[in-house]
Amino acid sequence: MATSLLSLAVAVPVAASAADAAVRVRGTVVARTGNVLEVKAREGDLVKIKLKDGLHINAVARAAITDIKPGDYVGIASLPKAEGGDGALEVLIFPAALKGMGEGSFGWDLKPKSSMTNATVSNAVKSVNGSTVTLSYHGQEKKISIQNGTPIVTLIPATAQDLRAGAAVFVSAEKAEDGSLSSGQLVVGKDGVVPPM
Repeated sequence: MATSLLSLAVAVPVAASAADAAVRVRGTVVARTGNVLEVKAREGDLVKIKLKDGLHINAVARAAITDIKPGDYVGIASLPKAEGGDGALEVLIFPAALKGMGEGSFGWDLKPKSSMTNATVSNAVKSVNGSTVTLSYHGQEKKISIQNGTPIVTLIPATAQDLRAGAAVFVSAEKAEDGSLSSGQLVVGKDGVVPPM
């Protein structure tokens, strides 16, 4: 059990510091040869990523808006709405053991002007069209509306066997000075559920 939670812990979407040349790769597995993963990125280019020893792999499982409760720890990618506030692009409900991991609100590259907020749900108000959650982090609060149909997932353990051709992946990679990419953590789609982050 401890191994599963450790593997979950390292794949949390977190802010990248300016010093660490972090790159997020979203796309589809083309092939895995030894410790090299080839991914067709969402931008259309073919990317090769060296998989580090001790690679941690997680999958995503479908969840529902009704699964979000006060006290839950979530990661929500969102965009500002024209009428004010933020609207969710996707929601990740973290396993309880990961509460507090990567806490905060920071810029995100899912879409232009998007942000990621990892925080505790202090209040959830349901409506006909969805819900509005109030998130608490570092003494601050942020309200985000979650419309019906917004992708909502949670993390589950996965293995290297899940990195087969055609699988959707979200890879947190490091870029070396020579431009090569390497990663010790990634999230893979499973059973038809695609990593939405």
